[in-house]
Amino acid sequence: MPWIEAVLRGQTVLAYANASGQLLAQGGRVEIRYKPSDGRAYHAAVANLAPKVGGRLFPDEHCAPAEAAAPKKGSAKASGPAAAPTVKAEWIAYTDGACSGNPGPAGSGMVVIAPGGAIHEGFEYLGHATNNVAELTAVLRGAECIPADAASAAVMTDSKYAIGVLTKGWKAKANQELILHIRKVLAGRRLHIIYVPGHSGVPMNERADELAREAVRLGRSKPLPKLSA
Repeated sequence: MPWIEAVLRGQTVLAYANASGQLLAQGGRVEIRYKPSDGRAYHAAVANLAPKVGGRLFPDEHCAPAEAAAPKKGSAKASGPAAAPTVKAEWIAYTDGACSGNPGPAGSGMVVIAPGGAIHEGFEYLGHATNNVAELTAVLRGAECIPADAASAAVMTDSKYAIGVLTKGWKAKANQELILHIRKVLAGRRLHIIYVPGHSGVPMNERADELAREAVRLGRSKPLPKLSA
């Protein structure tokens, strides 16, 4: 299949397409490359890509074969956005928290990708809170949006704190009531909480961050819809 020039957040990239120049998406995301000679493969949400006006179409061999995007341990940090972790789940939620001051005006942002690639976005204004509360609330709202009977699901977060207190048995000195509530929501579900590098160019994580900041900026909430399997 060919590659087409597309625009991702103001930057020209090469996106995987069909012979007609239409973007080819899997799970709502399209494989992209920042340079044809760079084999590191990244994935961007369809909603964040737009065909470049007058963009060119290139044959499949224009780009180097795909390889892992993450740098090896101990090597220099790779330039360009980080690759999103490979997740095999029917439902995927990207979540993030934002706080203007810590504590201060806080918000949570959530992006939920349903089977078939439909993308649902939401944000919640939390008033005066800490960044950890914002991160935990984002995980909670993302999980609540995913049907409880989903065969497989993942919540992606860049908060090592949230992962620690929810899945690794870290003892929490604060936010104990909220943590306990989230654990009850997650109990018995086929849902995993997975770490994703923050502020590293992972498209859906970046979008969740934007939504969290939007909640703080607007001082209001936009709840996620209630979805069914």
